[in-house]
Amino acid sequence: MDKQNPSAPSRAQSRPTGKNHSRVGGLMHDNARHTERFTVIGNHLAQHPELSLVARGLALYLQSLPAGAPVDIKTLAARFPEGRDRIAAALRDLETHGYLRRTRERVPGGRIVTRTVSCNRPGHRGRAGEDQAPGPPKHRQPPRKRLLPAVPQPGYPAPALLQQATDVLAGLRRHDPRLLLSATDTEHLAPGVAAWLERDLTPTAVRDALTAHLPTEPLHRPAALLAHRLTAQLPPLPPYRPPVPPPEVRHPFQTCDGCTRVFRSPVPGRCRDCRGDLREDA
Repeated sequence: MDKQNPSAPSRAQSRPTGKNHSRVGGLMHDNARHTERFTVIGNHLAQHPELSLVARGLALYLQSLPAGAPVDIKTLAARFPEGRDRIAAALRDLETHGYLRRTRERVPGGRIVTRTVSCNRPGHRGRAGEDQAPGPPKHRQPPRKRLLPAVPQPGYPAPALLQQATDVLAGLRRHDPRLLLSATDTEHLAPGVAAWLERDLTPTAVRDALTAHLPTEPLHRPAALLAHRLTAQLPPLPPYRPPVPPPEVRHPFQTCDGCTRVFRSPVPGRCRDCRGDLREDA
């Protein structure tokens, strides 16, 4: 008797009847293995549920650059068509979600530079450019709240001026709900608005300057954006205007009670000569 092939089907297989379960559409991959000039990106970035496509693409570009490459907003805006505002918003989003760290440091000579660190895995705090061997698990510390940028200061911080500045900041949320500020942020920004009001700007003009051309992306740190605008767009001081002297007071004519001479005085009475005669008689 002939030997049967155990791997062969016992009978011909027919196509399943009824509903067709084959996938007609959807994504398919045609991948080739990279052996040089490639960058590894985690799916936590590629499929991030909150980051915009601009932010994810910018993170991929930063990961592909060599150490020391310039990544300031001016350089990135010259490289990509999205523009300075969208690129700045994408960088802020990457900072918020841990894919970017930016610090300002003073280098020898006194110059202050911005150091940018691109993180391919949020929460990893190794030295930039080096891989660390895995160690024992550590408890993650809650992120420290970043300080807001400094704002201009008024020359004369009168209480009434600061209150007017606070009212301007409190009203911004009526024009854009994303500009809802905390009491701490308002206290930090109020001197900057007061410096604008000192420059002969109306509260409406200040409000329009702070709310014009806002990015369409979510504002994760609206107070930081306002602090930047208060500093970067600060108008110049108005030209000096010498004080106007008060107008000369012209008193009405009066008739002297002593000599009937006519003279100017705020009240009736005697002229200067008659008052002098009275002092001599006394």
